[in-house]
Amino acid sequence: MSYSQLYPWVMICLLPHMPPLVFARFCNPSDAKSHSQAMKQLMPHGKFLIFLDIGLPMEQEE
Repeated sequence: MSYSQLYPWVMICLLPHMPPLVFARFCNPSDAKSHSQAMKQLMPHGKFLIFLDIGLPMEQEE
């Protein structure tokens, strides 16, 4: 089992003129939401998104 399967909730930080940055991973959405609220207090102009990373398996070549 991979790390992304154990912690499927991802918080990304949107930075101007840069690609999105995976900021943190969480095992449940409430932890991600509370961390997001704390980060918004520390960085009021920061933009954060939380989403579920389902991690689809890659197709196997034969």
